Amino acid sequence: MATAARRLVPFHLRPASARPLAAVAAAPHSRKRDAVSCKSTGKTRAKNKAKDTTMWRPQRRELEEHLKRRTRSAGAFDPGLYRRHSHSHHVPVLLGEVLAAFRRPLPLRSFVDCTLGAAGHSLAMMEAHPEMELHVGMDVDPSALEIGQRHIEAFLASRATEEGGEDALQGTLRAYTHVKNFKYIKHVLGGVDESLADGSSGVDGILIDLGMSSMQVNRSDRGFSVLNDGPLDMRMDPKATLTAEDILNSWPELEVGRILRDYGEESNWQSLQRRIVKERKTGGLHSTGELVKLIQRTCTISGGRQGWIKTATRVFQALRIAVNDELQTLEDALHSCFDCLAPDGRLAVISFHSLEDRIVKQTFLELISGDEADDDDEDLACADIDNEDEPWFKQRVQGTNGTVLTKRPITPSQEEEKLNQRCRSAKLRVIQKA
Repeated sequence: MATAARRLVPFHLRPASARPLAAVAAAPHSRKRDAVSCKSTGKTRAKNKAKDTTMWRPQRRELEEHLKRRTRSAGAFDPGLYRRHSHSHHVPVLLGEVLAAFRRPLPLRSFVDCTLGAAGHSLAMMEAHPEMELHVGMDVDPSALEIGQRHIEAFLASRATEEGGEDALQGTLRAYTHVKNFKYIKHVLGGVDESLADGSSGVDGILIDLGMSSMQVNRSDRGFSVLNDGPLDMRMDPKATLTAEDILNSWPELEVGRILRDYGEESNWQSLQRRIVKERKTGGLHSTGELVKLIQRTCTISGGRQGWIKTATRVFQALRIAVNDELQTLEDALHSCFDCLAPDGRLAVISFHSLEDRIVKQTFLELISGDEADDDDEDLACADIDNEDEPWFKQRVQGTNGTVLTKRPITPSQEEEKLNQRCRSAKLRVIQKA
């Protein structure tokens, strides 16, 4: 956002009242005293500015809360649902809202969880849809997939016992897991059933949860945590070659700055860029702790009203996006997922920052219009629909190839935010194929 320009009036054009004659005629030895006076005045102004900032923070919070109310989930919060499907590894986000997105008169016979993790969403979908015949779970992180696979096996085993034996259940639900990035969904589904990937059949529902799981953040050896020291890794796929350490210590200075500016949306990117490159002369950065200390020193010098933790969070986000090529991967995956949907099939995406949400929003509009979309696309019809079965999808955008069911994204309820603070920035968008 552009900063309001401040008009600077040359000293010789200022009114006489602002420039007393006594000050002009002062002896040379008084200039040092004046300089000290200016410094103290500057400090006073800085303190007053800080006080003024605190005065309008409540109003800003009130405005943010007003904007959130426009998108907050209107569904009844079910704490029991979260207790059943949360684990020590991870708490699924917008769980009730995801279930609502796929709860409709049409049966959900096939479902793909593109980011399986601990399988919280998948288990809730299996529980809510006993008619499900095929479940495919994908995750680029093998350790996360292993945990999710164990949870699914335990769930299916318990349900088989209730339904009278494993043989009865095997004929009802086939469950597969694959260590793959979700951009390869066509390849994965083609391996299960060719008709699912070539568009002749398709799947009824697909979910993508773009959030970092607690089991990834809490492991310091992965390099995702701001608060725990570890290697500068940040790879979602352990088999990938590029790491955050490579970027910080060997990429061109301008490219490092671009990453901080574009992927982290960090206003202080130039100062951070210079300090990161300067560190290379003394051996470079090799741990998250060293990077955090550099950020702390930079924030101390340049100031900043939000503190070093928020700056560090933005820097870590920028590096993680660059290491995993997350934005381009997301855009490619959205197109592939939409191609794999059956007619009337739905794709739900949970994003956690503005860069992701912007891509999801724009790509959804492109998908339903069949062309590059913009905000003034005349081929798209916005409609307010009063549907008793789906009250959370009142505002929709209708296109030739489908419907965006969430003109505005759905955000967590206040009750869910109290239960899980990490869900605060989550946004759910849903698209339905024609």
